This record gives sequence, structure tokens and C-alpha cells, in this order.
Amino acid sequence: MMKRIFNKMQEGKSVSFVYFLVMAYTIAALVWWGILLFRQSEQIRRFEQQNLSLRVDSLAQPVEHQLQLERINKEEHMRSFKYLGEGLIFLGIILLGALFVYRAVWKYMKLSRQQQNFMMAVTHELKSPIAAAKLNLETIRKHKLDEEKQLKLINNTIRETNRLDQLCNNILLAAQLETHKYQVFKEYLDFSALIENSIKDLDGRIGTHQIIADILPHVWMDGDKLTLQIVLSNLVENAAKYAPKNTTISVKLFESNQQLKLQVIDEGPGIPEEEKSRIFLKFYRVGNENTRKAKGSGLGLFLTAKIVEQHNGRIEVKDNVPAGSCFEISWPEYSVQTA
Repeated sequence: MMKRIFNKMQEGKSVSFVYFLVMAYTIAALVWWGILLFRQSEQIRRFEQQNLSLRVDSLAQPVEHQLQLERINKEEHMRSFKYLGEGLIFLGIILLGALFVYRAVWKYMKLSRQQQNFMMAVTHELKSPIAAAKLNLETIRKHKLDEEKQLKLINNTIRETNRLDQLCNNILLAAQLETHKYQVFKEYLDFSALIENSIKDLDGRIGTHQIIADILPHVWMDGDKLTLQIVLSNLVENAAKYAPKNTTISVKLFESNQQLKLQVIDEGPGIPEEEKSRIFLKFYRVGNENTRKAKGSGLGLFLTAKIVEQHNGRIEVKDNVPAGSCFEISWPEYSVQTA
């Protein structure tokens, strides 16, 4: 794995070296072309001055001779100005085109690295629940367990299959959102009840953290029930991945400044300031795929931001005091009614 990443880094360096080498050669050729043109212009001026000197006789008027010299010098200045202008315009076009090409190449290489990280992460995310479910089922088949132990293994298997189901849903939904094929089905729903039911389900699935809910009751809004559940699930499970075990995850729904706000707060290490604007990008994950401890697909926060946008909301991440992160979603007042 490390060898593959090292090869990718070397490939990027090689592409940059060849690119800048070609650019340097092109600019050097342009400069040399300009030097040759200026030399040619100088030779033309000298040749015309020599011809003028040969045509001058003793009866020629000095004024006419001077006018001819001025004409020759003026033509040389015009040629130099034309060569310089054309050269600068050509250089500008080359540099502008090179900038666009360079940005496009690096954007492609960056996307390629992100997709590679995504494939490695998804492979891990798929294998873990499959392996756990397989082990549980094989244990039940091979050993005569009492009812309590069987029930525990079955519940663990259901938890792993739910995790697998959510990952598949995230991948499919991301593809549909990218191609604009997903049709949001909005209905007038009890948002408070939706969050409370989702938290009960998450509390049963996440046994490593305590989820504390502070939900404003009887909040109704127009929304897609499925995708809103995905938003809360992604945020809570994201907090559980990065926050230490046995810490608290807080979910709050309240009104502030004539807006409805949903907050998911954890006690993890937090997010560096320079990363906060990037974590909602597709495939983006903080750190390196081979060094980070928490695994994931890099789609959760991307999907969350897209779904919130479809519901006319805004999501941002803040620092939690004294430690951790606070993901806050805001909806304007006109899209919310309190019964």
C-alpha cells in the first residue's frame, strides 16, 4: 500500500518536472525568436542606412538626407514595438494556457488520489461488517449456544448488516445526487419526532458512546424523511468514529435568531481550521488513508451537505469547548412551523 502511494507521489513529481521542462523550453524558444527578430531589425536598419549613404551625391540636400534617416529609424522602432507586442501577447497566451492545463492535470490527479483512497476505504468498510456477520453466523452454526448468546450474536449481525446497508445507501445516493437523478420527496412531517426516533435507533446501534438529546418538541417542516434520517445518522456516526469511547455525543434541536438549528456535538480531537472548508468535499477525509485510525468512505459529510442544501439549509462546523467539534445546521424561519 505504501509502495503504491510512493509510486503515485513519484508519478506526480515526474509529471511536474516534464511539464515545467516543456514550459521552460517553450519560453526559451520564444525569447530566442525575439532576439533573432531584433537582430534582424537592426541589420535591416544598417543595410538601409548604407544604401542611403551610397545614393547620396554632392548635390543632395542635407534636409532630405536627414528625413530619410529619421524614416529608417522610425521604421526600426515600429518593427521593434511590433515584435515586442506580439511576443508579450504570445507569452501571455502560453502562460495562461499553461496555467489552465496545469490546474486541470493536478485536479485530475487529485481526484484520482481521492478515488483511490475512497476505494481503499470502501474495501475496508465492506469487508469489516461482512467478516463480522460471517463469523457470528458460523459460530451459531457450529456451536450449540444458549438462547442469550445466540440472541447477542444475532443482534451483532443485524448491527453489522445495518452498517453495510447504510454504506451502500450512501454510495447509491451519492451517485444519484451527482447525476441529479434523485428526486426529493418532501412531505409535511414532525421533524422533532423524526429526530427522536432516529436517536433511539442510533443509540441501539452505537454502544460505544452516550447520546444525549435535547429536542425542541412539535417542530414541523417540509422535508424528505429518508434523507433527513441519513443526515442525522451520518453526523452522529461521524462523531462516534472520531470521539474517544465512552464520551458523550449531544444532539440538540432549538430555535435561535429566528432560525431552526440542529447541532451534533462531540468530544473528539476537533477539526483543524484549514480543514473545515474541505471536509464537505466528495471523497475528502482528514489525514492519510494509511495513518488515520477512524475508517470511512469520505461520502458522509458530502452527502449531508448536499441534502441540507436541498432542504434550503446551511451546514457549518465549529469548535466545541473545551474539545471536539460542533456540526450545526440552520434553516430559516419561513420553512419551519411550530405546532
